[in-house]
Amino acid sequence: MTKDRAELLSLIAQLSDAVPEQRLGQLVANLATVARGAIEGAIWDCEDEEFLPAARRMLEHYRGRESDVA
Repeated sequence: MTKDRAELLSLIAQLSDAVPEQRLGQLVANLATVARGAIEGAIWDCEDEEFLPAARRMLEHYRGRESDVA
């Protein structure tokens, strides 16, 4: 497993904890949309290198949302 893939899987696990109401498929679809936009084929064509910054942004967003509630 590459370093990028390991980091991506770790971020997905953290996102899953941050938004447990989302199913895994929803989470991956949302990541593809953040990475590539709402375009046809985004989820199919998205590369790991594109998912990484999207996952970081999403996690930052959800963590910020949690701190606003607390």
